[in-house]
This record gives sequence, C-alpha cells and structure tokens, in this order.
Amino acid sequence: MNLTQLTVFREVMETGSISQTAKKLNRTQPAISLALKNLEKTLGLTLFERKGRRLVPVPEAHYLLAETTGILDRLSTISSTMEGLIKGHSGSLNIATMPGPSAFLFPRFISQSVGENPEIRITLSTRSSPQIMELAGTQNIDFGFADFEYSAGKEPQYSTELIRADCFCAVDRASLLASRRTVSISDLDGVPMGGLHATHPFQRKIRQEFQDVIANYNPTVTCQYFLPLIPFVSSGQCYSIVDPLTVATEQELNLSNGKVVFLPFEKPLRYEYAILEPDHRPPSQLALKIKAGWKAEVLRMLDGVKAKPDVVGIDEASN
Repeated sequence: MNLTQLTVFREVMETGSISQTAKKLNRTQPAISLALKNLEKTLGLTLFERKGRRLVPVPEAHYLLAETTGILDRLSTISSTMEGLIKGHSGSLNIATMPGPSAFLFPRFISQSVGENPEIRITLSTRSSPQIMELAGTQNIDFGFADFEYSAGKEPQYSTELIRADCFCAVDRASLLASRRTVSISDLDGVPMGGLHATHPFQRKIRQEFQDVIANYNPTVTCQYFLPLIPFVSSGQCYSIVDPLTVATEQELNLSNGKVVFLPFEKPLRYEYAILEPDHRPPSQLALKIKAGWKAEVLRMLDGVKAKPDVVGIDEASN
C-alpha cells in the first residue's frame, strides 16, 4: 500500500469512474486501473463492484476512505507547513534586542515583516547588551541585536556582524550650538551632559574622547539608554551624544516636538551595533529572512539620517 494507490482510491470513490479519475490525476486509465488492482491485492479485498461503467464501493471501502482521507489530508498539511518553513512564511522566532530599538524601531520592523500571518510566532525580549551576548552564547535565541562589546575571556559561542555609523550631538533648538553645522568634543567642555551609565562601553569611550582633548565631561543626567534623554535635551537641561538609531527614532516619533537638533561631529565618532547569532543553533529559514531584513532596515535608517554606515569585521572594528 502506498500514497499513489491511496490517492487513486480516494478519487475513484469520489468520481466512481476510472476515466474521470485518470483525467483528474493526469494519468492514463491503465495506470489508474493497475494502482487500484494492486491496492486490492495488497488488502486481499475487492473494493469495488463493476456495474456497467461505474464502480460501486463495497461497505469496507467506506471505512478505508475515512482512514485514507485523514492520511492524505495530514500529509497535505505537513507539505504545506514544510513549504512555509522553507520559504520563511511560518515558524517561531526568539529574538532579543537592546532597549533603544526595542521601544519602537524593532517592533515596527517585525510587525511589518510578519504582517497578519498566524503561522509565525514571535518572542521579542528586551535585554541589556551583556545579557543578549549571554543568550546568544548559550544558544537560547535565534539572533540578537545589541551594542557591540568585545568578549573577554573564553571564545564566544556566537558569530557577530558589526554595523558602524556616526554619532550625533543632541542639542535643544534654542541653544547657541543649534545653528552650527558641526560640533566638536571641545565645544562640550564643562557643559551639562546627558549620557548612559558609566559602565556602558560607549560611555567609557565618550569619557576617553573628552580626556583626549583635555575637556571636562560634566554628566548631569544618566539613563539606561539614549531615548529617555531626549526630553531632558529638549527642555534645555543638557546636551547628549547619542547613537544614530536614536536620531532615526526621534525623526519617526518626534518626541521633542521639533525642539531637538542633531549635529554631526567634526571628527566622526562611530557607534558600533552587533547582530549576534548562536554558533550551535542552526538558523531556520524564517530566522535567516528576518535577520537579513533587519540588517537591511538598520542600514536604510542609518543612511536616512546620514550616519554613513558600514558593515565591518571584528578585527576591523578594533582598529
């Protein structure tokens, strides 16, 4: 007994005709007759009585039809599901992203990519960059998006794609700097600054930039990520050096009602994002599709704010 025989049997049950079955399955009548004969031989049972040109099923054939329909329908569902998985149209996805993009940009991208497809299930977690590195290293996510940090100690169990782009200085529109085309670190000497926690790699980089030009870094507002700093900037309480995706978010949401201006630096100050993928968790087609789409979306947004993005290797980033 095989699937071809069962398919032929079901069609004969529905049409009651060898010729109609052959036409529907695009097979020859002798091939249909042979498949049916072999099925009867395997079962040791005559399934149809020949009455003229019609085939009349015996009672046992109705039981076999119910079982056959269940088998063939299940196989059709499996085939459809596998096709969806292969094309990235179905499946489950577990992603982690750092707080900034998780507030708006990343959920918007995911929702637009998935649409109203009920065959895709998304788990989106907001985590700090070290936590995302941990999740990727323990193979617990399909991919993550984080601030890039160099891994200390043992070799990380994940691969990394780096995206670098220019940072901006966020100033209130009423400030003296707002009319400038560019800004330098020296221009920020001693002025109130909003920034990330002192342990954040980017914040350590900022402090080093101030030290290099012998300028005083004066932190007055500290947040976990950049977006909450925007209201403080718009009210004139501080300036802030922010990553370019924060600029993209502000352009989309206009949280400051146009009261914040983003100035490029005379000497470019680069921000590094990382797309992390576990080494020992083979990616699904859905994961590959969404990851590639997000990378393209990030580059598009960074281009949109003129942050001059590029994709680099870890060795290049260390130079």
